[in-house]
Amino acid sequence: MPDIIPLLIDIAPFIAIGMAAQMIDGALGMAFGVITQTLLVSALGVPPAAASASVHLVELFTTGASGASHIWHRNVDWGLFRRLVPFGVLGGVSGAYLLSNVDASAARPFVMIYLTGIGFYLLWRGIRLSKPRFADPRFTSPLAAVGGFLDAAGGGGWGPVVTSNLLIQGGDPRKIIGTVNSAEFLLTLSISIAFIASIGFAAFTFITVGLIIGGVIAAPFGAILASRVQPRTLLLAVAVVLIVTSAFSIYKAWPII
Repeated sequence: MPDIIPLLIDIAPFIAIGMAAQMIDGALGMAFGVITQTLLVSALGVPPAAASASVHLVELFTTGASGASHIWHRNVDWGLFRRLVPFGVLGGVSGAYLLSNVDASAARPFVMIYLTGIGFYLLWRGIRLSKPRFADPRFTSPLAAVGGFLDAAGGGGWGPVVTSNLLIQGGDPRKIIGTVNSAEFLLTLSISIAFIASIGFAAFTFITVGLIIGGVIAAPFGAILASRVQPRTLLLAVAVVLIVTSAFSIYKAWPII
């Protein structure tokens, strides 16, 4: 027992980071990877490579818990789910396979500029939205493939790319967020299998354990928020998170541009 207390103290910051990031991601359908990796590298001094490996492995557990919670709260559109998953997995596995040969990071700043513009558009829509008017998104398969590829090869992108573009097409924010979160588990599983085959379980450290504990604890609360918050509020919150995280990524990548 005395050995457990120091261990809990050591991983407490990572538990807190996992909880905060998953609460936002579960409620808004994006930002777990951006938030955790930024805090690990900038605030806690974790090497970028170790942070990236840890976050990807953690998402196996957090997306599973978050997806199960969204299913429980009936936040999932199963027709949209079936359209997203096959192409998302195809894009994700392709991105993982090509990562060693293609430097996708060079394109990341330009993707972030695009997402910043999407964020401002969603913000404008949220401000103008008086009565919810939703439509079934049609442009889904290519979107899922691009989102999956960027998530594997570019260090993240499934949530911001897929969630934001489905919202632009007029999807119900609660259903979009729940469906994208649930589909992300199968995407992350396929990408992780591809990465583990090459790097093994070296990323599984006490940092990973702390993030998993915090993320799994917070996962049900994000789904509850998504199911109870008004669509306009969700849309505005997604817009703000998208603008802030994308703008920060652009700032960090400024020397590349």
